Amino acid sequence: MPEGDTVWRTARHLDRVLSGHALVTTDFRVPELATTDLTGRTVDTTVSRGKHLLTRIGDVTLHTHLKMEGAWHLYRDGTPWRRPAHEVRVVLGVDGWSAVGFALGVVELAARDAEETVVGHLGPDLLGPDWDLDRALANLRSDPERPIGEALLDQRNLAGIGNIYRNELCFLAGVQPTRPTGEVPALDRLVTRAKAILEANKERTEQSTTGDLRPGRRTWVHDQRRCRRCGSPVRRFELGPPGRTRTAYACPGCQT
Repeated sequence: MPEGDTVWRTARHLDRVLSGHALVTTDFRVPELATTDLTGRTVDTTVSRGKHLLTRIGDVTLHTHLKMEGAWHLYRDGTPWRRPAHEVRVVLGVDGWSAVGFALGVVELAARDAEETVVGHLGPDLLGPDWDLDRALANLRSDPERPIGEALLDQRNLAGIGNIYRNELCFLAGVQPTRPTGEVPALDRLVTRAKAILEANKERTEQSTTGDLRPGRRTWVHDQRRCRRCGSPVRRFELGPPGRTRTAYACPGCQT
């Protein structure tokens, strides 16, 4: 699942191409919206909210979520799509351009003044204007027995952290992802670092937590066989509630 910085960047690209333009074509390829036609309406803006995308079109908002496999592509008129047509869920066309949403996990319309019905459950957004460190810390501390690796992925606590950054943040904090949140030292430093990492990566496609953008050197433990700090074999295991586990990576030497 994409990290919050990827979604932020996607929103920025959609906003740059679509905003201020009237839709000349719309194609919703999901059953609930198959007959919906927003042609003629003007796109006002696209913003991200954690890992959610909100495209505001007049009095309605198109809410989309990339989930694991989704992506928005921008194409000039006449340019062939880079993914197969059967994966398309939404097409929004303006003069000269089309925004095509492939394999989107969520596609729904909400009234513009009722956006909170689809994103109101989210905690403060690490890259959003609503960012509130104290609130994020209070959310995390509300369940001190919960493993920190689970708590960081819960978007109700704070919005924008995905699996890569979860694993890397635990490494940088020197704690195992299974450690109870209430036992994590300097939790405020961990959360502040989370924001710094997303801010540092939001403008680039190559995500890095090490400061090195070369392939294979961008992470300390995530998707690594050996810890890039001490060389110990990286422990790989599943973490999370049944049916919703994600692969965790941790160094047995650098993390306690």
